Amino acid sequence: METRFKKKTNIFNVVLTAVSAMLSVGVMFYGVYLYGMYEAGEEIILNMFYIACIVMMWMYFFNRLSTQRFNYWSSVCVGITVLLRDILFPPPLATYNLHIACLALSVYLVLMLTWFYSRKEWKTYSKANLWFIFIVDVIIAALYNYDLLIEETVKGREFLMTEIWIRPTITYGLVACFVNEEETD
Repeated sequence: METRFKKKTNIFNVVLTAVSAMLSVGVMFYGVYLYGMYEAGEEIILNMFYIACIVMMWMYFFNRLSTQRFNYWSSVCVGITVLLRDILFPPPLATYNLHIACLALSVYLVLMLTWFYSRKEWKTYSKANLWFIFIVDVIIAALYNYDLLIEETVKGREFLMTEIWIRPTITYGLVACFVNEEETD
């Protein structure tokens, strides 16, 4: 099968991202099985969007999906997960300041994703701006991770810590694909 990328580092980035995201999603399905639908049911909805991103990443990697469709649908899927988990149904956090910081960064991330795709000439979006999408997502995940560490009575902490880092992993892969596509065209 013909792959989209020829450089080994580009191939490694995409494969590493997809494999680690698949393992993380598998761990989350196990967490839903372990704790039940009532405790972790919303994770199934988020995992469906994560799985969609992983499938699109593989389809894009093997030239089965055009760049325009990949950019659109991956931006939509990541944006929906940010909207659901971080904005509409945010988890209870230890402090109000932490909650406001996560909410503000999440709104900013959705705006960046919207701005990225809404441009007619999306290839003119700089590499620094693309990596900034990833950096903001990592900061949000780090804040959630910090909250889990300071709260002492959290049921299923290890599963929540895994869930927190799935989206930044997928965002890394998507941004790596965007940056590499810009280089190949």
